[in-house]
Amino acid sequence: MPLNGQLAPPRHIPALTHLPRPLYARAESLGAGSWTPAHRHGWVQFSYAISGVLGIHTEQGSFFAPPQWGVWIPAGLDHAVTTSMQAEMRSLYVAHEAVPWAAPHCRVLEVTPLARELIKRFCALPVEYPLGDSPEARLVAVLLDQLAALPEVAFSLPMPRHPRLLAICNALIEQPEAAARLGEWAARLGSSEKTLMRLFQRETGLSFRGWRQRMRLLSSLGALQRGASVTQAALGCGYDSTSAYIAAFKRLFGQTPGELFQASTLKAV
Repeated sequence: MPLNGQLAPPRHIPALTHLPRPLYARAESLGAGSWTPAHRHGWVQFSYAISGVLGIHTEQGSFFAPPQWGVWIPAGLDHAVTTSMQAEMRSLYVAHEAVPWAAPHCRVLEVTPLARELIKRFCALPVEYPLGDSPEARLVAVLLDQLAALPEVAFSLPMPRHPRLLAICNALIEQPEAAARLGEWAARLGSSEKTLMRLFQRETGLSFRGWRQRMRLLSSLGALQRGASVTQAALGCGYDSTSAYIAAFKRLFGQTPGELFQASTLKAV
């Protein structure tokens, strides 16, 4: 979740002033608690989690990539990167002119088996791979075509700009298991529940209940990746019923917790 109370020193950000080729790859092994301060690039970035869960944090919200998903980050966008446990990350830096179709906002994308193999093969190429009508350049073209077609998923957590709502959201992120209802928050802030409901919908595009459920499910990814049982993950993020947690998890991620993390182990590059 957002950068709060980080104890480890920040991770080094490569001092690249330009890309040596239209597509450039970085492979990184990230330690538990790894983080970078907010920064930006002059190129598009696609950060793909082979193992672990990546968190990309922007002013608009947070975006999470469980294993075998990645986050598409537009050029020029301030973002910070966190991992709560050890992670293997592959980052593709893409020249903006090579992807005119790129959306101007962050997106979480599912990495298909073909895209995964293409990324793996590209990461084995020399940094200054041949251009023109070379096999390497053709592989890059196919990989960019595949990136353009990756399906988007809703693994994001929009954050409000309104100070009162932001305070509520940050408090809930710090304690996802907290059971306080919106009416209780309204009373604490001297506001009406209806006013907060309207603000939540306007600022995040989600109802309070929908936002909190998504936050809880996203916060449980780290526990599952560390090997917690489904029951432990459910209780830790505020669910009293394991079956309700599994059902909500499957609605958001398309798989049960067991299916998601078993599949990620089998697919690891």
